[in-house]
Amino acid sequence: MKELIETVVKALVDLPDEVTVTEASDDRTITYVLSVNKDDMGKIIGKQGRVIKSIRTVVYAAGTGLNKRIHLEINE
Repeated sequence: MKELIETVVKALVDLPDEVTVTEASDDRTITYVLSVNKDDMGKIIGKQGRVIKSIRTVVYAAGTGLNKRIHLEINE
């Protein structure tokens, strides 16, 4: 899942080397924290949050078989 997030985000930003995804999990949830360069933040969020919403939809769909809740957060 971490690789999926990195692949999608690196295609959208100008500085793909600065994209990092960290994972934290407990018994019910898996939380992914996405960090990008400050200049690329707007490209990830998109107008009215449409891009990040689409990325979250793909990640949630890919994680349906894990039987855990998945959260994707952006680190500012």
